[in-house]
Amino acid sequence: MPRERLDMPGIDWTRISPKLVWTELVTVLLVGAVITAGFLLIGLLALAGSVSGIVWTCIGIAAAITTILVAAFTPRRIRAIGYAMRDDDLVVRRGLMWQRFIAVPYGRMQLIDVSRGPLGRVLGLSDLRFVTAAASTNVRIPGLPVGEADRLRDELVAKAESRRVGL
Repeated sequence: MPRERLDMPGIDWTRISPKLVWTELVTVLLVGAVITAGFLLIGLLALAGSVSGIVWTCIGIAAAITTILVAAFTPRRIRAIGYAMRDDDLVVRRGLMWQRFIAVPYGRMQLIDVSRGPLGRVLGLSDLRFVTAAASTNVRIPGLPVGEADRLRDELVAKAESRRVGL
């Protein structure tokens, strides 16, 4: 039986919590504000009217514009994240312009880690991270509600153990 294409309809994608938008927006805006303020401060402290002062100020303005653009696209970027549990693997999807689909076979999962940051705890969100034998694997499902993250972890651990028995 041919396998279904990942970007075609028919895969039952589960989306993450829309509350993740707030954690991402807070992070983007705080980091962007600090970087912008730093460059503008350097521009102001440089010799007034000198070329270097103007260059640092322009870099600060570019950082502010970049922060605004990243913040504007954050809600859509979060809506693009999803996962689907298929018969043999877990598929994670993310990305707007450069879409990325990662399929992790259940039998290859070695560790399933649930983490909760301070802002995530306030909003009741968790991140699920998978470790496989491949060193470059960085599969993560951010923004899962706490109960769903715990349930998914337990279900994936059970599937991983049953698939490893057959190896």
